[in-house]
Amino acid sequence: MELKINGVEIAAYPAPGGLSITTLDLDDGEASGRTTDGRMTRSRIAVKRKIQMQFSALPWSVASALLQQVEDEFVNVTYPDPVTGKYETKGFYVGDRPALVALEDTDGSLWWSGIQFSLTED
Repeated sequence: MELKINGVEIAAYPAPGGLSITTLDLDDGEASGRTTDGRMTRSRIAVKRKIQMQFSALPWSVASALLQQVEDEFVNVTYPDPVTGKYETKGFYVGDRPALVALEDTDGSLWWSGIQFSLTED
């Protein structure tokens, strides 16, 4: 699977343990709502993608490289799009990026677990 951030293969190998791609409808907040009889009225202004990634335990150097890949305010992501049926490259911004210390190896190196983040199309 091809998964790139700013044209570079994702730093974590193997690829994410969990990867989900959600299609989001963005509605105009003022022009969308319910009528008095309960019918929904919508004014969809855009369709965007949200990519969620989760990673199992990673060595510190790999975890650091991965988190540095999504450090910028906006990143270009190449990913398999389930709607278009092909690889797409689009601009995204990243949400919170939690990381838990998983364990310390016998040589004193740290492994990080539970790294996860969402990338939302801008």
